[in-house]
Amino acid sequence: MASTAAGKQRIPKVAKVKNKAPAEKITDEEELNDYKLRKRKGFEDNIRKNRTVISNWIKYAQWEESLKEVQRARSIYERALDVDHRNITLWLKYAEMEMKSRQVNHARNIWDRAITILPRVNQFWYKYTYMEEMLGNVAGCRQAFERWMEWEPDEQAWHSFINFELRYKEVDKGRSIYERFVLVHPEVKNWIKYARFEEKHGYIAHSRKVYERSVDFFGEDYVNEHLFVAFAKFEEAQKEFERVRVIYKYALDRIPKQQAQELFKFYTMFEKKFGDRRGIEDVIVSKRRFQYEEEVKANPHNYDAWFDYLRLVENDADPDTVREVYERSIANIPPIQEKRHWKRYIYLWINYALYEELEVKDPERTRQVYQASLDLIPHKKFTFAKIWLLYAQFEMRQKNLQGARKVMGTAIGKCPKNKLLKGYIELELQLREFDRCRKLYEKYLEFTPENCTTWIKFSELETILGDVERARAIFELAIGQPRLDMPEVLWKSYIDFEIEQEEFGNTRNLYKRLLQRTQHVKVWISFAKFELSIDGSDRLQKSRQIFEEANKGMRSCEEKEERLMLLESWSDFEKDFGSDSSMERVQKLLPEKVKKRRKLTAEDGSDAGWEEYYDYIFPEDAANQPNLKLLAMAKMWKRKQVVEEEDEEDEDADKSPEEADKSPEEMEVKSPEKSPKEMEEKSPERPPKEAPPSSSSSSDEAADPPEKQPENNDSDRKTEPEPKKKDEDDRDESSSSSESSSSSESSSSSSDDEEEEGKKETSKDEEKEEIL
Repeated sequence: MASTAAGKQRIPKVAKVKNKAPAEKITDEEELNDYKLRKRKGFEDNIRKNRTVISNWIKYAQWEESLKEVQRARSIYERALDVDHRNITLWLKYAEMEMKSRQVNHARNIWDRAITILPRVNQFWYKYTYMEEMLGNVAGCRQAFERWMEWEPDEQAWHSFINFELRYKEVDKGRSIYERFVLVHPEVKNWIKYARFEEKHGYIAHSRKVYERSVDFFGEDYVNEHLFVAFAKFEEAQKEFERVRVIYKYALDRIPKQQAQELFKFYTMFEKKFGDRRGIEDVIVSKRRFQYEEEVKANPHNYDAWFDYLRLVENDADPDTVREVYERSIANIPPIQEKRHWKRYIYLWINYALYEELEVKDPERTRQVYQASLDLIPHKKFTFAKIWLLYAQFEMRQKNLQGARKVMGTAIGKCPKNKLLKGYIELELQLREFDRCRKLYEKYLEFTPENCTTWIKFSELETILGDVERARAIFELAIGQPRLDMPEVLWKSYIDFEIEQEEFGNTRNLYKRLLQRTQHVKVWISFAKFELSIDGSDRLQKSRQIFEEANKGMRSCEEKEERLMLLESWSDFEKDFGSDSSMERVQKLLPEKVKKRRKLTAEDGSDAGWEEYYDYIFPEDAANQPNLKLLAMAKMWKRKQVVEEEDEEDEDADKSPEEADKSPEEMEVKSPEKSPKEMEEKSPERPPKEAPPSSSSSSDEAADPPEKQPENNDSDRKTEPEPKKKDEDDRDESSSSSESSSSSESSSSSSDDEEEEGKKETSKDEEKEEIL
């Protein structure tokens, strides 16, 4: 075994030996006969073993054919046909053998037997006709084709027959074959082929007649765009442009839009080549019109499709066509009497009326359209102010003032609406009929007395007319209404009105009356700015006085942001007009921003965690709240405790070993006779143990001053580690609540003052815990 340079071993190649018997050489006739006998015996044995395997028969016959034993091969094929006469390959091999041997009659006999037994096998017919044509037997070939056509084969067989006749210049016979062909296979493409056959051979009239017959044959139920396109192209080639245009229009009127894409395409191309601009526009318009017709036919209540369709026909069609489309569109009344279903529909009537007025210039028909639309709308359920106003404006344009007023009066009587009343008032204002405007405003206010805008507009009208007292009276009536939709706008307009009239005393009274109703911060700021805007020596004093009153009035306000806004506005005022002392005074009133936490609760009542928020602590409130003072004392106590712990650590380092071995309990001396105050002074770092609740202890606690009790509670909490988790906070809150409940139960016999002090102490403890 050889090895390579890399040290790897490889297997040497083995020589390939063909396992094949040596060729047998036959030297005399006896050996040949012996060879034939052995081969025939082998073939017969194979056939006997597998009689139905046709390949064995074919091999046997081909072997005999190779020895020029045609008679023996013919016998083998006949025996094979007895076994399986429906085998196509067997027939083909048999016929090919006879044709190779130039046995024409035998081959005709075999083909004739084959097409008789298997007439649906086109291959036999093709081979048979081809053989006859190659032999020059045209009549025999035609006869074979005629026999074939009796079985109505597929299209290719007919085309083969037609091409056969055309090869021998038999056009009339080809036409007769086409006549039979289009009836056996009545398809559009076959009719087109027939017409093109006539056109190709110069029979134009026959070709046109074929196209016309095809259109009549298919009718309107089975119309196809390809037929019309081919017909139009034929006429276009003959320069018959008007006929082409008629064909396209006829087809477009009968073929659905989704099936006429190619038709539109070729029609457009034709108009671009041979038509004018109007013709091209007609093509585009007809295409879009056809599309809209399909849409409105599919959904008659698709008002958007109607709008597009109407816009299209208004631009190109005559008035009668447009009116017809409008009438069709407005006939599709919404099935439900709800306003949301009528909002799009009513614009069909509006566009119809505007078209009649502006385009057709027919006022009488426009009036009829408006009247018909108003009769159709169910005014008891809903109405459309727009169509009433458009009708009245139309009558005004026709110089029919009485008609316009009658329309608006009918509208207000049937269905009074804010928009209708406003439109009627604007109409009368344009006509300068102020008395009518006053009456309309009175009706309007009777209809909606809570509408502040109407009161303001009415007062503005009287102001414009110079009747100030009447305008003031209207404002007084307005602010006296029990219900208003925008009272702040009304009061502002009244105040602006008095300022405009330079009635500062009335303005000041208005501000005071408004502040009796609301203590809103913006009212105070506006009042202060008003006093500042009045020229006078004491304007700063009055403005500062208003800020002070506002600050006092808003101390009880829960919205601390509004109070902060007031103080910031006051600070800006003092910055601009005040002194340093007044500025410093206001700065002291500004609050301190403190971050706090509060517990959140979900909608189902479960715990939702904690939320941080910012609160404002005002110095004025801090002076009145002892809790804040208590918080400061707790901070001081904490610092003091830290210092004492450091001192104790230093003392422990200096102690002797004997003292260090002693426990803190042994070193500490307890005296139960000492008062709690003395114990607190003695050991401030250790909180006193809580005694069991009893009536005496509760009375003592109730008798203690309120300043002492929070200090003791604060020291008790400060000695323990600060709560960091939610459960510790809950335990502190529960313990404090239990202590307060036990003390309240034990002190049931105490005086009312003692109970109030105990409640105050409990609330102070809770607030102090929250702040900590």
